Amino acid sequence: MKLQISAKQPGRKQPLIANRSIDIEDIGSHPTVRQLLLAVVTQQVEEYNSKTPEKNLIPFLSKETINEQAGTGKVGFDTLYNDNKANLQKAREAALLAFGDGLFVLFCNDEQFDKLDTIIPLTPDTVITFIRLTFLAGSYW
Repeated sequence: MKLQISAKQPGRKQPLIANRSIDIEDIGSHPTVRQLLLAVVTQQVEEYNSKTPEKNLIPFLSKETINEQAGTGKVGFDTLYNDNKANLQKAREAALLAFGDGLFVLFCNDEQFDKLDTIIPLTPDTVITFIRLTFLAGSYW
């Protein structure tokens, strides 16, 4: 199943992920928020674990790569310095806990969903947006 996702963070001009198409397991056209989160986390962990660390002796960036990455606000070599694989079960638990604790919110076509058991209507042109929230440091004095 194809899904359009976007990820944003308050205070940043550019989105962390801008309308990226991903393939997730088929969860139907009316999944719950929990099913959607678990499917996205599963896809992301599998994608991360499939990357193999490359040992480039002379890393370089082409002008096209630099211009493309500059649009997202970060230019880098995409080098993996940690060759440990992600644990799928821990990632799924962490995502559900983070959602429950309000560390990020989920929008489906500009409508916020804040309960894990809420049903989301998915169509081929649906855009799922994750917004990572940041908490302000301070005290109550």
